[in-house]
Amino acid sequence: MHRARAVLRTVSSGMLALAAVPGHAEWAVNLPRGVTEVSREIYRLHMTIFWICVAIGVVVFGTMLWSILRHRKSRGAKAAPFHESQTVEIVWTVIPFLILVGMAVPATRALVMMEDTSGAEMTVKITGYQWLWHYDYLDHGVGFYSRLDPASNAARRLDSGVDPATVPNYLLEVDRPLVLPTDTKIRLLTTAGDVIHAWWVPELGVKKDAIPGFVNETWVKIDEPGVYRGQCAELCGKDHGFMPIVVEAVSREDFERWIAEQGGRSSALAAAQ
Repeated sequence: MHRARAVLRTVSSGMLALAAVPGHAEWAVNLPRGVTEVSREIYRLHMTIFWICVAIGVVVFGTMLWSILRHRKSRGAKAAPFHESQTVEIVWTVIPFLILVGMAVPATRALVMMEDTSGAEMTVKITGYQWLWHYDYLDHGVGFYSRLDPASNAARRLDSGVDPATVPNYLLEVDRPLVLPTDTKIRLLTTAGDVIHAWWVPELGVKKDAIPGFVNETWVKIDEPGVYRGQCAELCGKDHGFMPIVVEAVSREDFERWIAEQGGRSSALAAAQ
């Protein structure tokens, strides 16, 4: 009895401690709509498949529940003396086939759109390392490393004496963000210098593996200025959780001004303004 009470006290204390920890981000249970056409298409596809699955679940489990209640033994129900029905077999084959086709068409359309990098106005090469990122603006002659910001890096260490709750954007801030222009189709090339990484920014609808010896490509066109955060999404070693991604989207004018400050060369973007 005493042991059970001690266990309950321990569990209660743990729950209270967890409840007292402030959240570092808004808690959500759905995909973000994002600020790119790709991210919005992914969201639409996700919701379409979700509601199809909900409808299937309601029909299947509703039929099961109705059958169990309606034809239970206590009501005198007896099993029907049949072995097979060709009509039923055709129906339960054709209907799932049509459902899968209905899912495949929008999914294929989304995948084709995500892989179409044609018409890109600039290219950025992203290289993952243990445990930081390197960005090369191939059209502008600018490149730099981006790593976990010093405040988060200090707070994460054992016995640092720093409360992580006091660090803004704890583990989601970097020393140098990737600056990109809005309203511009940007081709992203991802690779790695050591092990497999994955460059993932949910609000941009981008998640691409970075594999040593290979170059993968995707694209992004950001509609709204702002700061968008992500992380490495591939287990890449002991500091995998400490290589965040920060993308700062700015207007074309501000981007060209930033490129000039970095000592880079202007591109066709400046002429297109």
